[in-house]
Amino acid sequence: MFDTHVNLHGEAFAEDLEEVLARARGGGVRRFLAICDRFDNFPSVYAIASANADMWCSVGTHPHHAKDFTHVTAQMMIEAARDPKVVAIGETGLDFHYGYSPEKEQVSSLLEHISAARDTGLPLILHTREADDLMADILEAEMAKGAIRPLLHCYTGGEGLAQRALKLGAYFSVSGILSFKSAKDVRAVMGDVPIERIILETDCPYLAPVPMRGRRNEPSYLVHVAEALAALKGMPVDEVKEITEANALTLFDKVGAA
Repeated sequence: MFDTHVNLHGEAFAEDLEEVLARARGGGVRRFLAICDRFDNFPSVYAIASANADMWCSVGTHPHHAKDFTHVTAQMMIEAARDPKVVAIGETGLDFHYGYSPEKEQVSSLLEHISAARDTGLPLILHTREADDLMADILEAEMAKGAIRPLLHCYTGGEGLAQRALKLGAYFSVSGILSFKSAKDVRAVMGDVPIERIILETDCPYLAPVPMRGRRNEPSYLVHVAEALAALKGMPVDEVKEITEANALTLFDKVGAA
């Protein structure tokens, strides 16, 4: 399996990161993608990826922090992405639920990330919450200017954004949310997304899947995300693991070329 979204550079794993990674490897996780949440955290994220042969990273700024990084340009991310360990742009996007950054700054940051993704040809990792219509509008408009490769990560959006994104060739990642009893809407939407467009993630240390709810999430729990997707699709777990890993390597093709 390939855990395509791990947040390992914070305090949650400061004391036992090596043990966490060992458990994951023992449980069948063969690759990890460490996510950059703030541009000033990129050196820390990159350092963890560089220290592990089976780990790569992204470069970007989460929409929550867009207001604090208005100086970050597409060119700055393009320069960082020249490194072989940097295989994706983001996490970027739009989040109007919390509104930690104003809409204007979020959109401006997203457009810089899109420009960087288009220039580098790397996948664009997108976070969307309560912004489905605007995200779909932006993706359609930007795709018309030149190809990008969107990944709607930890997807909890609606059917409308999902279908519009599918037409643009987007991929979707599923997390422990898929296993939550309350996530009927998420399962309904993902039930209509072809398995060929789905990859797995934990988004650790957040969103621990059933039966690990309430614990710190970690990459070794990715198997439970695979089990939830297998149940949804009515497929054997091993087949789901194989297909989603192949999908992830197709999307993050810089990993496969390493």
